[in-house]
Amino acid sequence: MSVRQIIYLECNMGAAGDMLMAALLELHDAPQVFLKKLNNAGIPGVVVTAEPSAKCGITGTRVIVKIDGQEENCHHGHDHHHHSHSHSSYHDIEHLINRLKISSTVKQNAHDIYKLIAEAESHAHGVPVNQIHFHEVGEMDAVADIVGVCMLMEELSPDIIISSPINTGSGHVHCAHGILPVPAPATAHILRNIPIYNNSITGELCTPTGAAILKHLAKKYGTMPIMTVSKIGYGMGKKDFKQTNCVRAYIGNIVENFDANNLNGITEEIIELVCNLDDMTPESIAFAQELLLHEGALDVWVSPIGMKKGRQGIKFSCLCHSDVKEKILSLIFKHTSTLGVRENICRRYALQREQSVIETPHGTVRIKTAHGFGVKKTKTEYDDIAKIAREAGISIENVLLEYRPPVFPCTQKKT
Repeated sequence: MSVRQIIYLECNMGAAGDMLMAALLELHDAPQVFLKKLNNAGIPGVVVTAEPSAKCGITGTRVIVKIDGQEENCHHGHDHHHHSHSHSSYHDIEHLINRLKISSTVKQNAHDIYKLIAEAESHAHGVPVNQIHFHEVGEMDAVADIVGVCMLMEELSPDIIISSPINTGSGHVHCAHGILPVPAPATAHILRNIPIYNNSITGELCTPTGAAILKHLAKKYGTMPIMTVSKIGYGMGKKDFKQTNCVRAYIGNIVENFDANNLNGITEEIIELVCNLDDMTPESIAFAQELLLHEGALDVWVSPIGMKKGRQGIKFSCLCHSDVKEKILSLIFKHTSTLGVRENICRRYALQREQSVIETPHGTVRIKTAHGFGVKKTKTEYDDIAKIAREAGISIENVLLEYRPPVFPCTQKKT
């Protein structure tokens, strides 16, 4: 099925429920009509309004949620567990959502998002989900954010929602339980299996509510695919940073026959580990290269460099995914003479790869196919072509001329 409309969420400054709602509200054709509908949904004591907000010279929208006429300053239920206010259980929140005047689709999405939050709180605090209690005022705020985002997504009706990798922020946050690392334990639990990062910005950028909304609604994470943008929305946060504190949302169309599982090849963040060597033999360096590739490195290479005092040296470079970084680091220190390794975070663009098998009169030949970014490439496996050349007593060039895919009749089998 060809995808027609996409929403892309740019979370370079993390995400909170109110920021996501504000960004999507700017994409809506009638924001005031929508706010009236949200305010009539029946969330107890809640009034949601929107106002212009500027950050670093950029104008967007800030959503304000008031409960009984007061704005809540924090969105995190876990920050309020021990306050001297009344509390709502997970069952209370479920019952509240069921009573709201919203569609069944919005109700189901809101339930699913709240389930992610409750499970994360349960894991963080070591208590069963049915014993989780939320601070009532703060949770009415979160309910408004979650329901508002789900209602907006229903009315905007994108075919697919894609998010950028999420900036979590860094440092520590003060809450009722004490001083916690950023991202907070509940947020970190929700963001498992999602690409996240932090940079030089100190502070909590992604909240549990924002994390749960993104995890439930976004179907893919990465850079923006090729799309024709019709509207851009800026959802502003409350705090001021050197960088514009907003979620930016794009809505538009993408190319026909868009594959939701293969946007434009593969876009991912990988790690480059680099060190300089000047006291190893070529054989030892080659051994280290071979070992790293066997243990999960994506690529390993060496480059000649000039070092201090005119010494000739080798720059030893390795690419790997974050989940094997510690193992690769240990192997570099163990099998090279370096005393220090540099780390660079890289964005890699790669074609999707498949392998098929071709049966020929000379035996099996593996065919490697790569596609994405509007191109498709096909190449025979060198080892198979070399085997045919040796056995037939002809050059590799002649074998390629005869067996270059897909010119000869054959039976192809995907492997």
